[in-house]
Amino acid sequence: MNHVDFVTQQWERERPDLDVTAMGIIGRVARLYLAYQREMHKTFAKFGLNAAKFDVLATLRRSGAPYALSPGDLLKATMVASGTMTNRLDRLEADGLVKREVNPQDSRSFLVGLTEQGFALIDRAVTAHVQTQAQLVEGLSSGDMAMLNSLLSKAQTAADN
Repeated sequence: MNHVDFVTQQWERERPDLDVTAMGIIGRVARLYLAYQREMHKTFAKFGLNAAKFDVLATLRRSGAPYALSPGDLLKATMVASGTMTNRLDRLEADGLVKREVNPQDSRSFLVGLTEQGFALIDRAVTAHVQTQAQLVEGLSSGDMAMLNSLLSKAQTAADN
């Protein structure tokens, strides 16, 4: 019996009038999230990154050539506050992984882009990250993964509405 089963069984015993099905689902998702995060953070650390730095670098990398975005576009893609983004960018720039340049289409603004070093690092890190994620779900069949992905997508849509 896992911890979530233990907790929900206690509630079912103490409050049989409550349907704790949702509690079980949310508890499992929360515990799974934490377990997955622990492993992914280990992978990021192997590259001298944390989740925040990885997020910015990966966002720039997946944006396609020229691997540069405005700070506003980065904010939308990562959904963090502007002060938080400024701090992340300052650290990544100090590490030589990103550079700020004047936007060629609007000289009043700038773009944040990957440096050669940042591009090479995120390519190595994202390869390891995808491998880590695959290892985390290797106990599931491809059918299980498709079903879980579909159900989680439905749950996320319901929660977002």
